[in-house]
This record gives sequence, C-alpha cells and structure tokens, in this order.
Amino acid sequence: MNAYYNEYDPKAAAWLRELIKAGQIAPGFVDERSITEVDPEYVKLFTQAHFFAGIGGWSYALRLAGWPDDRPVWTGSPPCQPFSNAGKQKGKADARHLWPVFFNLIRECRPANIFGEQVEAAIRTGWLDDLQDDLEAENYATGKIVLPACGFGGYHIRQRIWFVAERLADSIDERSQGRLSRGADAEWKNINGHPGCGRSDCGLADSTDNGHIAADGLRETPEQWNDQAAGHGHTTTAESCDDRPKPADAPNSIWRNPDWLWCRDGKWRPVESGTFPLANGVSERVGLLRGYGNAIVPQVAAEVIRAYVYDN
Repeated sequence: MNAYYNEYDPKAAAWLRELIKAGQIAPGFVDERSITEVDPEYVKLFTQAHFFAGIGGWSYALRLAGWPDDRPVWTGSPPCQPFSNAGKQKGKADARHLWPVFFNLIRECRPANIFGEQVEAAIRTGWLDDLQDDLEAENYATGKIVLPACGFGGYHIRQRIWFVAERLADSIDERSQGRLSRGADAEWKNINGHPGCGRSDCGLADSTDNGHIAADGLRETPEQWNDQAAGHGHTTTAESCDDRPKPADAPNSIWRNPDWLWCRDGKWRPVESGTFPLANGVSERVGLLRGYGNAIVPQVAAEVIRAYVYDN
C-alpha cells in the first residue's frame, strides 16, 4: 500500500477508510494510534505518510495538484487547539502541542518532502520559529506563507500558515544526483501544461494576470461579478437586496451556490450557507462538523503544492 494515515479520532479514521474505498484519496492503511505511539521503522514501509490525517485533505490536495500517489511525501497539520483564538491558548504548554513528536518522526525517517499547515495565530507563540529551527537543523530547506481560503474563491476566511520542507543532500553522492525532489521526477513535472504541473486541464499553460484558470475554463474574479451586477444600473440604496442582480455562481468550479450578501460598499459577496450548522436530524451531524472544522481546504493546499513543484 502506498499511503499511511495516522488519525487518532475514530470517526475521522472511519471516514478515511470510506474515502480510500471510494478511491477519493490514495490507497493505504489507517492507523488510529496516537502519534506518540508510532514506530518510525513502521512508517518507513510506506511511500506517503499523512499525520493528523483528519478526513484526508492532504492526500486529496496532492491529487488535485497532480502529485502521483506513488511519489514520496509526508504531510501533517498538527492540532491547532493550543494556538487557536477559539481555544484556551495554552500554546506550547498544551499537551496537544504535537509538533515535537511529529518532528521526532521526521528526524528518524528523513522524508524528502514535507507539506503542512497550522492556524495563523500560532505564529505569535513561536511555533513557526521552532518548526523552521528544527527542520533546518536537520538539513531541510523550508518555506512558508499565510493564505486564506477566500483568496482562492472560498466563502470563508480561514487564514492558515502553509509550510513546505525539502531535505537537502547529505553527501557528495546525493548532491551529484541532484536535489532529492528532482531527478527522476523531471519528466513528470514537465508534461501536460506548464513545468511543474501534471494536470492536462491546468490553466497556467495559458495564464493571465487573473490567475489560475479553473478546469471548466471559468476566469471570473469577484470584481468581474460585481461589474456584472453594476452593469444593470442599480443603485446601492434605493432598492432591496433581492431586487439587485446577483452573480450567477460562485467564483470558480470549486464552490457552488453560496448565499450572497449585499454589502454596504455596494458589492455582492458569497458567504457560507448558514443552514447546515443549524440543521436538526442530520445523521452524525456533530461528527461531520468536527471533521469539516478540523480539515484543511484542499484547494488552497493544492495551490501551495503546485507553487512548490513549479518552482522546482
């Protein structure tokens, strides 16, 4: 099996198994043990390893980005509760601060590439400084960026730190073979579209200043939707919201049919529907909400992965 998934929550672990069965994420084994109990020698048996796996967002994001299931990689989004503004904010004193445990496995197994994510609020606690110091001490080059879901068409903010680490060559022999993330992957990285993307539907091969073109060819930006509304000659005060023309759809092919709010600056903005969190009678509603709440946004993660591959 290609992938190893480590997920402590039994409901999320069951969700992972169903996603594997449905072919939505890379085939593999789901381990429900705490990460503190994981043997690094066992993890070495797998091509990919996803820690704090949640509902498989990183595996799905890798596929969206064109990263093959059989290409080695590790991912991990350590628990955000110690740092989240919604939590008790105990920071690194919280027992759920598991970066040191995750890093221990990295040090033992030395994966070639690592992708990860954390809440933006962790920056002020020194979490990101520790991560970079730890990885660079083990000869990894690191990069990081803060991105929101709304920057990629989502109708929620969800600011997150996204980071990538690449293990540098440890010996003259390795250096002579080229950087570990390149070499044999060069052919894959240059097929179907721009260098670094394996997707035949990738729009970067024909990109403009408007950014990535979705698979269905949609390019619309928020400004373009609002221009569409403004083109009807409506004012922002004389009419009710319902009378003003709304954009026909969400910003791209990822998010569809959001609720639209008419804002005081005279623009329509998509927002997440408020009906699902309030719904009664939905089977396993709490489990679903917890799974979604702890998940990454795969579409944003995929852009981070594509940017890394394109740069290499």
